[in-house]
Amino acid sequence: MTFRTRVIAATVAAAAIAVIIACFASYFTTRSALFNSVDQSLVQASKQPLSSHFDDRLTGASSEIVLPNGEMLNNSNIPIDPTVMSAAKGKTSQVIRTITIGSQSYRELIVPLPANSILGCSATGVCQQISTTSAQLIVVDVTGQVTELSHLVSTLMIVAAGGLLLAFGLGLFLARQALHPLEEVTNEIETVATTNDLQYRLVEGDEDELGRLRRVFNRLLRSVESSQSLQRQLVVDASHELRTPLTSLRTNAQVLSRASELSDEELHQITDDMVTQVDELAALVTDLGELARGERSEGSLERLRLDDCVDECVETARTYARIRDITIAVEMETSYVQARHDRLNRAISNLLTNAVKFTPEGGRITVRSAHGLVSVADSGPGITDDDRQFVFDRFWRSPSARALPGSGLGLSIVAQVVDEFSGTVTVDRDPELGGARFTIQLPEAD
Repeated sequence: MTFRTRVIAATVAAAAIAVIIACFASYFTTRSALFNSVDQSLVQASKQPLSSHFDDRLTGASSEIVLPNGEMLNNSNIPIDPTVMSAAKGKTSQVIRTITIGSQSYRELIVPLPANSILGCSATGVCQQISTTSAQLIVVDVTGQVTELSHLVSTLMIVAAGGLLLAFGLGLFLARQALHPLEEVTNEIETVATTNDLQYRLVEGDEDELGRLRRVFNRLLRSVESSQSLQRQLVVDASHELRTPLTSLRTNAQVLSRASELSDEELHQITDDMVTQVDELAALVTDLGELARGERSEGSLERLRLDDCVDECVETARTYARIRDITIAVEMETSYVQARHDRLNRAISNLLTNAVKFTPEGGRITVRSAHGLVSVADSGPGITDDDRQFVFDRFWRSPSARALPGSGLGLSIVAQVVDEFSGTVTVDRDPELGGARFTIQLPEAD
């Protein structure tokens, strides 16, 4: 079922329900108004003195007395059924109902009478009395009212049918008018999907639901366009970074083809260079894979003790720091964050690796952790004010670091991980050690 069909069906269904309810309300209101006046007249008639004969207390009305054995005092043609017999035996209370006698319809009031009820007294003072319980039946002809109700039902059915036809026509019109703007938006989106033109933007229009849809789709296009641009830039940058070590490896491999002409010292130097270049390639491929995971990693976040994570990373970093006689001082307080263990450790390890790389031999590194914060400061040359805006860019390396091993992706990964956990990372100059100080701030968990 199409959306247009659902709109039409919903319109017709709503109209049908409204028309049916209105018809039922009209019928029962009219019926109640017609019969209430008759019923009130019957009740008033029942309060007059009893009589054993027909009278004209109501126009077109008749009265009858029924005994418990089913005998009628006047032998009228009013039908006797279990309801009347039950009232005559004193088992039920007063009843008002509609009955049919021949082709005529009557409104009937059944009034139970107690034993020893007096029917009437003669002029000489002699009163007629019924020794047993009985029932008084008072009926009035309502054939005209019933006929009018039948005509009303026919009229209401015609009105209901006309209302449904009108609702169907209005449903078609409203569906066409309401869905036309949506069809335009759909056509524009299909055009984008066909042409793959991510620079295309929908006209946002008014502040309504369709305007909101256009704005959301435009944001989606901008996000996809930005993501695609970043992917292209990543490929370009990765190709550029891979070209240098691969060219160097190719050159060394060509030189090794003349190994018989080289001295042992030259062979040793070439093989060392090739091992270093392969290690750089492996690190670059690992970092590229980390970046390719995007801004959101798989798996749910967990409550981690931040100082424990920092302590794990520091112990690993000290292994490399000892080789260069670098001291790592730690100041930590217990705090908790919501993160993923492997990703958080990767970000902290990258900061420590960066600090060890740029700290001179015999230098110092200070690591602090408290209240969701991790700070790594070193006694290296630091980062100039002009370079701070680029430190978290992919493949960016300062002029002083281009001669050192590395891919220029470590700090980009730090920024990506911190953003994933809704945190921030900043860099400035440490006032105590004089070198760079990187600070990660994550929301503290309860």
